[in-house]
Amino acid sequence: MSHTAHIPSHRKPRRNAPKTALRAGVAGGVLSTIAVAAAAGPAQAEPVTQTIEMPTITAGLSTAVAASAEATQQVAQDLQTQAQEDAAAATAAKTAKKAKAEAVRKAEAKKKAEAAAKAKAEAAERASRTAARTTLSASSGSSAGTGVASASSSSSSSSSATGSAASVISFVKAQVGDAYVSGGTGPNSWDCSGLVQAAFRSVGVDLPRVSQAQSTAGTQVSLSNLQPGDILYWGGAGSAYHVGVYVGGGQFVGAQNSSTGVVQRPLSYDPPSGAVRVL
Repeated sequence: MSHTAHIPSHRKPRRNAPKTALRAGVAGGVLSTIAVAAAAGPAQAEPVTQTIEMPTITAGLSTAVAASAEATQQVAQDLQTQAQEDAAAATAAKTAKKAKAEAVRKAEAKKKAEAAAKAKAEAAERASRTAARTTLSASSGSSAGTGVASASSSSSSSSSATGSAASVISFVKAQVGDAYVSGGTGPNSWDCSGLVQAAFRSVGVDLPRVSQAQSTAGTQVSLSNLQPGDILYWGGAGSAYHVGVYVGGGQFVGAQNSSTGVVQRPLSYDPPSGAVRVL
């Protein structure tokens, strides 16, 4: 073998040579492009003479914001108004409830006061009748031939009434047993003056409605000279608190009180103060 013969090398070939060449080429190309662009730039550029305005949305946005704020304010006002209305309704309801309770209380108080006044008046009437009975009884016992005792004896001969007086007596006797009701004018319940008025109306005689006026409606007569059909009264003439009808025989008929109703009793049961003659 010749000493000059080629001996193959055992070193591996460099594999990155193409990459190096590629990188160098790319870099060169980029630099060339930049250079060309720089050279051509001044010749092709034009001066800027105007600006382009982009569309604005400021006005629309402001309107939307304002509308939203107005709507929010309106809702707040509506809520406040509703709250005020609810508060006013609650206050009105509370006031009405309080007024109703006060009205009920006053009505009950008035009812109690009226009941107490009525009871007091009835007690006073009973006391007055008792006092009048005591006085007249004493007077009758000390004055023979006068007062109620005399009236009972002297009227025994005239107990048989005729004409209108008989009709009046028949009317009041027919009501014996009916109830006594203050202000009653029949046909099944009476007070004292209501019964007397109805009895005389049955024969065409119109009397005043109340006992005070009835006690002065006719001619005053003494209790010793009574006739059937005379009106008896208790209390003073013109201020009488009770009336009845003398029916003869020392008897009278009257609507006495709520306990007894309409009764027929002797004059000694409740001696009258005086009498008037209408017929």
